[in-house]
Amino acid sequence: MSEPGSTSFSASARRTIRMEAAAVAALEARTGEDFDRACELLLTVQGRIIVTGMGKSGHIARKIAATLASTGSPAFFVHPGEASHGDMGMITAEDAVIALSNSGGAAEIVTLLPLLKRLGIPLIAMTGNPQSALAEAADVNLDAGVETEACPLDLAPTSSTTAALVMGDALAIALLEARGFTADDFAFSHPGGTLGKKLLLMVRDVMQTGAAIPRVQVDTTLSQALLEISDKGLGMTTVVDADGALLGVFTDGDLRRSLGSRTDINTTNIGELMTVNAKSVGPEMLAAEAMRIMEENEIGALVVVDEHGAITGVLHLKDLLHAGIA
Repeated sequence: MSEPGSTSFSASARRTIRMEAAAVAALEARTGEDFDRACELLLTVQGRIIVTGMGKSGHIARKIAATLASTGSPAFFVHPGEASHGDMGMITAEDAVIALSNSGGAAEIVTLLPLLKRLGIPLIAMTGNPQSALAEAADVNLDAGVETEACPLDLAPTSSTTAALVMGDALAIALLEARGFTADDFAFSHPGGTLGKKLLLMVRDVMQTGAAIPRVQVDTTLSQALLEISDKGLGMTTVVDADGALLGVFTDGDLRRSLGSRTDINTTNIGELMTVNAKSVGPEMLAAEAMRIMEENEIGALVVVDEHGAITGVLHLKDLLHAGIA
């Protein structure tokens, strides 16, 4: 073992990165007919894609299953050891199996091969040994082999697990594209996270409505309008005519400009100071898109109008931030 301080940590890191990058780059030449056949088999599955692997390959298999499931290909992980003790019941004749083993000879997986054959379901192997028992039993073998592990002892699974992970990602994305999987589909699978909020949350879900909407008549004095702005706490107010139709908005920025011209707040009507043709959005717009409009125009609020131009709400930047759209 090297003496403490005798090893350059950064040099070791760079060597590891180079070796694993080379292992990944080598995969490109192997994504040909076998890869196409694997995708074709997986697209015909009526049930689920079962992903299995032992040890470090098992950890990679879990991630591949999760990626498949979140990108339109229903999948889950089955531990090969547990499968021999009851969990084979989780696999049905409607499913397909992707089995990972760098050596292709993991005893726990080899034990399952006769049972999988008996079910008559597609078996896709991902191995580093095309002459292995697993590769030869599979309908398709995806070669994820590496020349050497990044581990200087060539023992710890490093380059091989990275290569398998990337091959799994390649499968998932190829299937995603073949299925026509959309951003809305992705959001449905991720409703609780930030991605889901950005893809699912509409303006109508977070806007201020009803009595919370700041609203003054066009002939309201500036002093009265300031009371409305202060009361509603949005830093702006809508300006409407006698029928409630939107004429403009008055914001903090308009206030600063009006005070700079020594406007009499008790006699000047808000109609003389408001901004006309203010930015507005519809209630069915994505909240994330509304936030983009705010950022591009450097404004803190948007009036929400329906298809007839009637005011239905006001969307403030703080509403978006509270909703996690940032």
